Amino acid sequence: MIGTISGILLDKTPPLALIDCNGVGYECEVPMSTFYLLPQVGDKVTLLTHFVVREDAQLLFGFGTNQERLMFRQLLKVNGIGAKSALAILSGLSIDELIQAVSLQEAGLLTRVPGIGKKTAERVLLELKDKFTLDSALSIKGSGITSISQDVLNALIALGYNERESLNAVKSLDINLTVNDGIKQALKYLSKG
Repeated sequence: MIGTISGILLDKTPPLALIDCNGVGYECEVPMSTFYLLPQVGDKVTLLTHFVVREDAQLLFGFGTNQERLMFRQLLKVNGIGAKSALAILSGLSIDELIQAVSLQEAGLLTRVPGIGKKTAERVLLELKDKFTLDSALSIKGSGITSISQDVLNALIALGYNERESLNAVKSLDINLTVNDGIKQALKYLSKG
């Protein structure tokens, strides 16, 4: 119903941002990744939003990027994950880390988030398993993984290395390499492990 909110930032106290829109102040709960990017109090701010209407409350959640909002909405679809838990997960993990945890089925990353136990983490991994692939993690803007790195990753997987060790090898590479040099360096990295 409410897709974005624009106005003057009146106050910011984690996890709330109070935004004045033509004389009406809206409280938006935001993940910490968005909170750290908020401007100074008194400056103009625009957030993408997700509006939740419950029997006892109407809640507005704000996000700095569409990727955060999409991930929040995916988390809400998981059985047993409410808005507060979804916000906690997005505050505790970057989108890239969350997609990697789902792709590699690593519950340990999720259990580091306060309030997320082992059973909840496993449920999140199971229900989101088919929603994301390792390719999604690599395509996230700002992940530092280029198309050359993607080619190197594909080559390592084709050589029989698993996704986790291949991804770690690719992350250790210099970003200015050719595909052939990247494969050579990645293989050296993997031989040390």
